[in-house]
Amino acid sequence: MWLRPEPSSSGKACHRTALWRSARLLWAAVTLLALALTVREARTEQAHVPRIGILSPYAVSGSSFQDDLKRGLTELGYREGATVTYAIKFADGRTDRLPMLANDLVQLKVDVIVTTTAPAVRAAMQVATAIPIVMAGVDDAVEQGFVASLAKPAGNVTGTSWLNVQLTAKRLDLLKQALPGLSRVAVLREAIGAGVTARAVMLAAQTLNLRVFILEVRASNELDDAFSEMTRIGVGALSVLESPLMTAESNWVASLALQHRIPAIFPERRFLEAGGLISYGPSLPTTYRQAANYVDRILKGTKPGDLPVEQPTQFTLVVNQRVAKHLGITVPEAILLRADDIIE
Repeated sequence: MWLRPEPSSSGKACHRTALWRSARLLWAAVTLLALALTVREARTEQAHVPRIGILSPYAVSGSSFQDDLKRGLTELGYREGATVTYAIKFADGRTDRLPMLANDLVQLKVDVIVTTTAPAVRAAMQVATAIPIVMAGVDDAVEQGFVASLAKPAGNVTGTSWLNVQLTAKRLDLLKQALPGLSRVAVLREAIGAGVTARAVMLAAQTLNLRVFILEVRASNELDDAFSEMTRIGVGALSVLESPLMTAESNWVASLALQHRIPAIFPERRFLEAGGLISYGPSLPTTYRQAANYVDRILKGTKPGDLPVEQPTQFTLVVNQRVAKHLGITVPEAILLRADDIIE
């Protein structure tokens, strides 16, 4: 009968040593794997390229909004495709599309949403409750409920905003200076958002002793009827308020004013090329590029609620002398001397 020999003590020691070495090798492998995963995660975080969502209420070629914003970020050192990317959604002047487009940007998980005009800001706020929103120029942000105050916005919205009462009063005052006998003025606005703009118009008219008729349109096919109503009322001038629809239809609105021989003041120069008399408002290219500073600070870690809302400091006055001559109007020298540009 054969008996299995008992392993020697030295054999047991060798066996334990082998197991110990295997355990050490296994532990080293696990450690190296964990380290590799940590490095990979760190590199992934470092490689994150911020994505800026741009919600444009205008058409693709309808505004310099997105171009001026990009230009501002480029001046701050951002390189498209390398250190920043963009997701741009255009509403083509249709405010009803803004909520859907804002939601698209949320689904794309953008780091910041930049937009302009009150309807677009409102649409972004409805869906982007956790994403910073930068206003690239809206009127009366506090009264419209976009921010708690200019100094301390508090929520996830900040940017630039102007006081519409003052701006509206200035436009009506320019019309009265250009037309000394003016007493009846039409104000054309898109029927969107809060009534803050309408109230601003009425307050401004009272101080200037003007009778104002506010006409609201919801779509471009209502513009012809609006101008027919102005003619029926017998207004002496027109002030057109900024909105996505008015910007999208700027040429048509200005040409209708010229056809009906109504001197008109507009929020920006683009309207003058087709028949506007005067434009006065914040320098939009400057305002859009100013939004880039907000984006930069937010990407670097500052909370939007800690960034005070700024008001525009640069305003542009343009006079179209060709239209003035066509309408038989002599623009006062005082206005011409203050104009930043005169279209001859």
